[in-house]
Amino acid sequence: MSTPLEPDPFELLVAEPAVRTEIRIGYARVSTGGQKLDRQLDALTEAGCRRIFADKKSGKDDLRPELKACHAFLQSGDTLVVPALDRYGRSLKDLVNMVGELRSRGIGFTSLHERLDTTTPGGRLIFHVFAALAEFIRELIVSGTREGLAAARARGKVGGRPSVDADIIKAARDMLPNPDLSITAIAKLLKVSPGTLYNHIPDLRELRTSRIPAQLNGGGNR
Repeated sequence: MSTPLEPDPFELLVAEPAVRTEIRIGYARVSTGGQKLDRQLDALTEAGCRRIFADKKSGKDDLRPELKACHAFLQSGDTLVVPALDRYGRSLKDLVNMVGELRSRGIGFTSLHERLDTTTPGGRLIFHVFAALAEFIRELIVSGTREGLAAARARGKVGGRPSVDADIIKAARDMLPNPDLSITAIAKLLKVSPGTLYNHIPDLRELRTSRIPAQLNGGGNR
């Protein structure tokens, strides 16, 4: 397996996007039915957003159509503005992946509450730190999962259908929010059936909602 290259420190100082349209597009989200969008919309309007997309779905709903529409509408040189990081990504990994996707398309990202702006060298540096932290957390989960599986197998029955050990359930819960692993893949790794996971993890569907679907690329009508 190849070792990822270290980021070039000089690259962090390069302006991004290289050519900016000065068009700012906003995205807002409420996670429960009782929350109001007014404060978020006011902040985005004050920040100079030309257009604002807003999702009002429950936090348990994995589909965020307005976020998909927002990503499709953005064009190279634009800047996406959000009221706060938790309104955009549901996990550090989601945040890093989505901001990375924006960067690959030449789109800037700004979070008003945290005062992060990837169009500045300081903002870009912070997101490199976020990316490193997300990878560190992933490695910790993988390491803990392997240790838990080894302990579970050592205590499990020999032959026949494997028993559902508490360590196996914990390992499954750690992996369920990972969008790169399907439920079938997790079950196969843990040597249990998908039905076993559904039967022993009542909040399985809620754990899966921390995933962010892959966003749409391309532009839209303005």
